[in-house]
Amino acid sequence: MHVPDFTLGETLTDEQLAFFDEHGFIRFRQFASVDEIDRLIEALDALETRFVAEEREKVMGTPLKYGRRPDGTPFIQRFAFTSHYAPAFHEFVALPRFEPIKRLIVDDARIGEIEADGVVVNHWINHEGSRYRKLGWHTDGLRDLAHLRIPGPMLNVGIYLDDSGVEKGGLRVIPGTHKQGVLPMLFSKFHFFDNRPDPREVAVTARKGDLTIHDGRLWHRTAQATAEGDASRRRNMYLPFITGPLHPKSEATTTPIYHRLQGLVG
Repeated sequence: MHVPDFTLGETLTDEQLAFFDEHGFIRFRQFASVDEIDRLIEALDALETRFVAEEREKVMGTPLKYGRRPDGTPFIQRFAFTSHYAPAFHEFVALPRFEPIKRLIVDDARIGEIEADGVVVNHWINHEGSRYRKLGWHTDGLRDLAHLRIPGPMLNVGIYLDDSGVEKGGLRVIPGTHKQGVLPMLFSKFHFFDNRPDPREVAVTARKGDLTIHDGRLWHRTAQATAEGDASRRRNMYLPFITGPLHPKSEATTTPIYHRLQGLVG
C-alpha cells in the first residue's frame, strides 16, 4: 500500500477525511519546523536530567522506561505525561494548528494531557543497552477495556523529532482494523508479546517535523530497526485526542494492568 503525503491546512479536505476513515491512519508532511522540534528536544533533555537525578520510576502511575548508553549511564526511553512536566511541550500541544485534527473525531475532542498516558515521548535506539527497540502488536482499546469501558474513538497524533525511515523500524499498522469489534480487538493477536510481521501491515515512515495520526483501535506495533547505534535513533511524541468523560490521573494513580503486561516483555 502506498502511503500518500498530505499537507495539513486550516481545515481537512474531503480526500484526507476519506483516507483516514477507510484506513485509520494518515501522514502530514512538515507540520512543525526544525527550530520548533529542536526546542522540544532541548526541553526533553532537561526533563530527562531532572528525572534521572531524582531516580524517578513512575509519573502518575505510568512507569518511565530506562535504558543505558554504551558508557553505562541511564537515559529515559519512554516519557509519559511530558507536557504536564515540561512547559515547552504544553505550549506546543496548545497551538491552534492542531484544531483541524479534531474533525477526525468530534469537535469536542481534547488532548488528554493528564489522561491515559498523557503526551508520550519515545526514544528508540538499537544498541546493546537499549530496552526499547521494538513493541509488539497491540490496540489502545485494551486500556479502556482494562477500566471496564467500551473502547471509543481515540486519536494518536505523532510528531517526529527525527527523520524516521524504514531502516529505523517504527510504526507498523494494519489498515482498517480500527473498525473491528471488541472480540477481534482482544483475541486477534497476543497483545505486546507478538511482534511478528503481518502480511497486511503498512510501514508509516516520517521526516523530522512530520505529523502522523492513527486511530488507537488499530492493530499497531513498533518494528525493530535494522540500523544500529546513533543511525537507528528515532524519537517521537504522541498526543492522545480523547472524547467523553474526563478520566484524570494523579501521582497517587496505581500502575494499570496494561503497563504491567508490557513490562513483562521488556
